[in-house]
Amino acid sequence: MAPLGGAPSADALHAELEQARRQLAEMAAAQEAFMRRVVHDLRAPLRHVTSYGALVRELLGELAQPPEQVLEALDCVATMEQSARRMAAMLEALRTLSEAERAPLRPTRVALDTAVRGALDTLAPRLAGRAVQCTVDEGLPALQADAAQLHVLLVQLLDNALKFTRNRTPACIRVLAECHGPRVLLRIEDNGVGFDPARAGLLFGLFERLHREAEFEGLGCGLALARVIARRHGATLEIQAQPGQGCTVQLDWPAAASPTVSAAPQA
Repeated sequence: MAPLGGAPSADALHAELEQARRQLAEMAAAQEAFMRRVVHDLRAPLRHVTSYGALVRELLGELAQPPEQVLEALDCVATMEQSARRMAAMLEALRTLSEAERAPLRPTRVALDTAVRGALDTLAPRLAGRAVQCTVDEGLPALQADAAQLHVLLVQLLDNALKFTRNRTPACIRVLAECHGPRVLLRIEDNGVGFDPARAGLLFGLFERLHREAEFEGLGCGLALARVIARRHGATLEIQAQPGQGCTVQLDWPAAASPTVSAAPQA
């Protein structure tokens, strides 16, 4: 007997759902393959640009008393090489972002204080020769997270804090967190240059920048990567700042489940 009102049966709905899932999986696989192909195929011509650019610069530099036109050509070659290196870095950033979106998640109980210390160890070369006061509060709660992806996210956020406090003496960075039931509110505060809150909507766009490259290096993709990782964990990422008054990054992340207590063996 057909369902009343001509409504589709449960079997038909299940079949449509499975078909939609297959189509989404195929689209995701096609997108990933496209990204890999773009990154792979564009690397070769970029290598040619940088290698031949260096050769041209060397040949022009060997001219005795190069005329003004040659000096101008050398400047053009230097700009070309710099642009090619930047494009190669952008392609690598696209590859990293694509991998972060599709890498299998293996959530476990992660001690947040250990994760923060590990990220700071990775960034140790950035601390060399700088006056940085980095405070990590004691007793940080544990998170439910893929440890490798959480490390990438923390490195990105702490690296931003180090970058934008470069002109501060000392640079002050503080990491603190508190548990709110099943969620952890993590904050990273700094006394850096901040930014205009009216432009906050641009922060998480790919290759978006709020400061000139001459002031602060970077491609403008670190926060986009951090937000992808946060969203995959069911977390939210927000940033608040004022010009010249520092910045606060806030993560609302799932807390780790309480460790299971094994029952005592019965006599």
